[in-house]
Amino acid sequence: MSRVGLKPITLPAKVAVKVAANQVSVEGPKGTLQLPLPDGISVENNAEGGVTVSRATESRVHKALHGTVRSLVNNMIIGVSQGFVKDLEIQGVGLRAAVKGSEIDLSLGRSHPLLHPIPSGLTVTVTDNTKIKVEGIDKQLVGQFAAEVRGYYPPEPYKGKGVRYVGEYVRRKEGKSVGK
Repeated sequence: MSRVGLKPITLPAKVAVKVAANQVSVEGPKGTLQLPLPDGISVENNAEGGVTVSRATESRVHKALHGTVRSLVNNMIIGVSQGFVKDLEIQGVGLRAAVKGSEIDLSLGRSHPLLHPIPSGLTVTVTDNTKIKVEGIDKQLVGQFAAEVRGYYPPEPYKGKGVRYVGEYVRRKEGKSVGK
């Protein structure tokens, strides 16, 4: 039984949820997001000014999708009202980043600069050449872009150089020891 799917979602002010033909549309001050609904899952506006997600049957597939769809709709509501932010930092001598038009230019110690396109719907800002801030209303898009940028040079365990999330702990290893 999905305990997550049974919880109703409360709507903040200035957020509207519309359901039409197996598609949920959420509008808010920051924009609009849409989600196609899988078969057997329905979304309704309730009397308290919130949203409830229900399933058609007690089958294993519908139980699995019930909580997932509820979480996706909740993330859409949070996205259009507050937005999502991922902060990255670059550590290492000579490693830096800059935003050039619709691309982020990463200088990560390779012989060539890495130009990564910024998807529409995201705002990327770079401060101090080493701090990258990714903002947007779609949680999946923000997280995916941040993971792709981090994937170019993940933090290495010996000196700690690389691209990491702010606050990420990198377990450090001891280097080679001189034996007799």
